[in-house]
Amino acid sequence: MKTLLRTTAVLCALSFVVAAQAQPTSALPADKTLPSGVALKWTAAGTGAKPLATDTVQVHYRGTLPDGKEFDSSFKRGEPASFPLNRVVPCWTQALQEMKVGDTAELTCPPATAYGERGIAGVIPGNTTLKFQVQLLAVRK
Repeated sequence: MKTLLRTTAVLCALSFVVAAQAQPTSALPADKTLPSGVALKWTAAGTGAKPLATDTVQVHYRGTLPDGKEFDSSFKRGEPASFPLNRVVPCWTQALQEMKVGDTAELTCPPATAYGERGIAGVIPGNTTLKFQVQLLAVRK
């Protein structure tokens, strides 16, 4: 009887482990290009809330020029950035409203949605398409 109970307990435990491993993982959202030309390609899927333009977001990010040169990174600073979503370049305002907390996406920002003709002196030339890796960590209403 004890052997039967142990065998049953082991089989139940194994079936639980197999069932847990068989659970589907969150599928990545489909790549998306917005009407402005901003493109999103998800690399990790989250399950949290989507921010509104009036919300404050907390993100980790890395920004690069078309040649791959990094011009800014919260990862390198070791500290995420927080800001009102309606106070950044249009690319970010538009793209982050498509993301959920926990998502990581690669953003491609055409010049008109980034820093346009003016660029940022000594950092980003005018009319430059920018790439960002963005991880949405939190949303505050």
